[in-house]
Order: sequence, then structure tokens, then C-alpha cells
Amino acid sequence: MKTTLQSAFTIALLSLGLSVSAQDRYLDDLFSAVIVTSDVTYATNISILPMLQGLPAGPATLKCDIYEPDGDTETNRPVIILVHTGSFLPPVLNGQATGSKSDLSIVEQCTRWAKKGYVAVAMENRLGWNPTSTDQNVRTSTLLQAAYRGIQDAKALVRYMRMTEDNGNPYGIDESKIVLGGQGTGAYISLGYATLNDENELYLPKFLDFTDPANPTPYVYPPVFGNIDGTDSTYAPIYDSTGAIVGSMPFNIPNNLGYSNDINMAFNLGGALADISWLQAGDVPIVSFHCEKDPYAPIDTGDVIVPTTGDFVVEVMGSRTVQIMQNMYNNNPYGSWSGISDDYTTAANTNNDGNDGLYIFKTPAPSTTSNAFGQFDEEQGSPWDWWDNVTYGIQAEAVNGVPGLTSPAFFEANAILGNPNMSATNGNLYLDTIQGYLNPRMYLTLGLGTASSINELIAQTTEIYPNPANNVLNIVSYTVGIEKINIYNVNGQLVLNKEVNNNQKTLNISSLESGIYIIDILSENTSVKRKLIIE
Repeated sequence: MKTTLQSAFTIALLSLGLSVSAQDRYLDDLFSAVIVTSDVTYATNISILPMLQGLPAGPATLKCDIYEPDGDTETNRPVIILVHTGSFLPPVLNGQATGSKSDLSIVEQCTRWAKKGYVAVAMENRLGWNPTSTDQNVRTSTLLQAAYRGIQDAKALVRYMRMTEDNGNPYGIDESKIVLGGQGTGAYISLGYATLNDENELYLPKFLDFTDPANPTPYVYPPVFGNIDGTDSTYAPIYDSTGAIVGSMPFNIPNNLGYSNDINMAFNLGGALADISWLQAGDVPIVSFHCEKDPYAPIDTGDVIVPTTGDFVVEVMGSRTVQIMQNMYNNNPYGSWSGISDDYTTAANTNNDGNDGLYIFKTPAPSTTSNAFGQFDEEQGSPWDWWDNVTYGIQAEAVNGVPGLTSPAFFEANAILGNPNMSATNGNLYLDTIQGYLNPRMYLTLGLGTASSINELIAQTTEIYPNPANNVLNIVSYTVGIEKINIYNVNGQLVLNKEVNNNQKTLNISSLESGIYIIDILSENTSVKRKLIIE
């Protein structure tokens, strides 16, 4: 029996080739460039943003940018829709440099997905609320209304994408595979989209104005704001100076009727859910990313406050609460996700208490030294964002500057208080982790492959060189960390072994005789074998 085992081992060894170069669509970058169709109009609806400037609300066209892999021949591709951050106000006016579908982090993520073979869509949504009101009811109602309009807009876009498939399918999509995600306030939209299924969920006590206790009024009233899908025509009353109703105006315009709002999955970067009761058994899978000490979007149950004033807006439930409930309801496909074994999963599991689908960022503590303007750093909430801070400083000074007191440098310094290491390099490192953790879970949830495909990717991204080798051998894994390396001779005997705990290792193999060996590169739950020739 021993001889038979050794012979089988030798045959297996000799049949091993060098590292393969095949790549897996939707997991690897298959394309070097993308095509972007900009400013595609997907809907028209009523925006209240002009009201913040004393103008009447009116219709606004809603646009998106559609990213496709350049040179792709596939015409049946999954869709990923991404909603930007921005506190439901335009950039600069929101006190931030970000807040549009052209945010650099949004562009980068969509580009990455398109290079993997997806169709990625960066969407804009209607903006407008009143964060500076001294009336808490106004702050709460207008924020909830803004989020509600955002959910309606996202549904209009999902229906639009399905409509394009019926009209020649110019973007080559598979309408049965759609994922919706968001960053910051865009994540509030994606979470709300995934969980708000019944208009009765809008009438919880926390969503009512009790100024008149005998007749509480809902902050979001569907007969005026439209149903949760945004598929009905509604009108808002017009009042005169005495409070009498003198007419009405359109307040919701239906778009892209006759198509499904269904999505397969949602993800959120630093968002929260208006109320955890919205989340129920049977909701779609959700993946969440959150900075543990985000001061403005709590990771657990907590309050949303206005950053500039510190005023209370509404109590929400953050990513950790969401994913705990997802786990309780078995909404995430843990059976298939449990087969994923990579560094991102290992890192996530050290902090998520077994709630697969949750990645918690433990960001560095804020500096205790003030900047040149006496301002102090804050806990980080969106380190995956970056922007041209010099340009922002000029724009912010033009809009918000006080002559003699503020300057572009002041606004530049203020903008990075919550992201002190802001840069393209730093932001992309966070996106590496976000996509490294998210993409395999999308891949499995959409039925694009199996966990074995992901493990094959690990094998494909592990290299040994030079081969043939003499005295030194380099081993590199570009996907997961290497825990141990074993080298066997043709008789199956272990001749060298090393503990590694890194992504790469240089071995001294001068003690090994010339011949053929098998090298076994071990990571958590994976084993990659390569044929090694020593001269």
C-alpha cells in the first residue's frame, strides 16, 4: 500500500503544471478599459431643492452614468447600481467636497466593476432637506422625505434598466441580476430600498409629528409623496398666506411603469436604517461596511445629528444592528458564503462576532493636536472617499466664506477633519478591502459561480519563481495570506517546511538536491500545489 500511495503521489506531482493564467469573469479584471455613457436620463420627478432658495418645487431630470467593459462581447451582464453620499444636499452646500455621481470614489468603484465584466451604474437622486431648522420636526420630516424620494428614484432606475432590455438592450444587461448599493446617505437609500416593503411601516410613532397630540401627522404621507415604489401620480396642496388651500401641484411623477423593482442584493458603506422593524425575514441579502466609531452614522442604534449644529434629527439603526438581524432571519446565504476563505473574510471575522456580511473598520484614533485654525480631527466615517481639496477650498470659500475670517485654506483644513489621511492612495486601499470582501459575496448571491471558483482564483493568483530554481525560491499570494509552506520530494516525503503568516516568502532551498518536488502553499481553508524543479 505504501508503494502504491507513493506512486500515485508521484503521478499527481508530474501532472501538475505551472501557475495557470486563466481568469474568472466577475472576480478578476478581464478588461483594461471601460466605456462610460454619461448623463443618461432615467426619470423626471419633482424636486424640492429649489425651495431652499425660495423658489417653487418643480420637475427635474434624473441622470445616471453607465459603465461597461470596453471590448466585451457578452450581452447578458449583471448590473450594480451605486448611490453617492452627500447628506441629501449638493456638494459644497452640504459642507462636503463629495455628493455627486462623479465623486472619485464612485467613479473608481464603477470602473473596477466594469473591468470585471459587470455593467455598473452611478446614479443621482433628488436632493433637498432643511438641516438648519430650529424645529426638530422640520429637520426629521425633511430628512426622512429626502430618503424616501431617494428610494423612489432608485426604484425608477431599476425599472429603467429593465426597460432598456426590452428596448434593444443597448447596455447588454441581465435584468434578473441587479444589485443596489450606496455610500453614506446613498447607503441609507440602499438599506431602505431593501427593507421598506409596506406603507404601514411609515406610520410608526417615531415618524409622526405630535405637535397636535390629538391629531399626529406622518412625516411621510404617501398620498402626497407617492407610494413606496413611486409609481402613482400625486399632488400637494398649495396654501395662501392665511393657510387656506388655494390649489394643488404635482408632487410625484411615475416613471418607467410596468417593470419590476426587484433586486437580488443590497450593500451599504456607512449607512443606517430608519427603523429596524423594516427589516424582516425574506428580505434580500445585505453586506455592510462601517467605521466602528463613525460619529454621524452610528454602527449600532443611535442618533443622526446635523454635523454643523449637533442638533438631533432621528434615531436610526446602523450596520451592526442590520447584520445581526439579517443573521437572525437567515436572509444572507451563509451556506454559500461560508465557503469563502480569503484574507478579507478572515479580517472581517475578527471583528464581526460571527455576522458574515459585516466588515467593521477600526480607524486610527483622532489626533489630539489642533490644526492651524484650532480645529480638531473627528472619528472617521468614510475613509474610502477622496477629492481635490484645493478646488473644494476655493469653491467653499466662494459659497460660504466670511471676508477676513475664512479662506480656502480654512475650508480645506475643515474638509479633512473626518478623513485626515485623505488621498487617492488611501481611499483606494479601503476600496481594495471593500471590493475584496463584497465581490465574492455578490458573485455567489447572483449565481455567477461557486465558492470553488473563488478558491480557484486563490490558486491562480499564487506564484513561485524562479522555476527552475537553484538556491532561492520566492512564493507570493496576491489574494490571501500564506500560513505555511511544505515541500515534498517525489516519494511524498516532507523535506522542508516553513511557517509564514504573510503574503510572500523567500526560501533558502540550497540544502535540497536537484530534482522534482511539489510545494504545498497553505492558507486558511485552501491549499495550492505547484511543481518545483531544482537544478
